Amino acid sequence: MSSAPPPAAPHWLQTVLSALGVLGSAGGLAAIAAVVIQRGKFKADAADTLTDAALTLVQPLRARVCELEREALASREELATMRSKVHQLEAAVRSLRRTLEKWRAAVMAPDATLRRIRATVAESTEPPDL
Repeated sequence: MSSAPPPAAPHWLQTVLSALGVLGSAGGLAAIAAVVIQRGKFKADAADTLTDAALTLVQPLRARVCELEREALASREELATMRSKVHQLEAAVRSLRRTLEKWRAAVMAPDATLRRIRATVAESTEPPDL
C-alpha cells in the first residue's frame, strides 16, 4: 500500500481554518466583529469630541471678530466725519489767510490811509462758517 499525501488545500483556506480554531470558532468571530464595529463607533465619537472642542474654541473667537468688525465700522464712520471737518477747517483757514493778506496789503500800501484800510476791512463783511 502506498500512502499518498492527501490533496493540499489552498493556503488561504488553511490560514482561515487555523484562525477559526484559535479564536474559538463562533465566539472568536463575534469578538472580531464587535471590535470592527466598535472601531467605527470610536472614530465617530472621537470626531464628535473634536468637533465639540473646536466649536467651543471658535465661538468666542467669532464673537470677538463680530465685536471688532462693529468697532472698525464705527471707527471708519468717525474717521469720515473727522476728514470732512478737517476739509471744512482747511477751507476756512485758506479764506481767513486770503483776508489777512488783503488787509496786510492795504495796511502796507504806500498810499495807505485810515479811510482806505477801513474800507478794505468793511469789504470782508463776515468770516467763513466753521
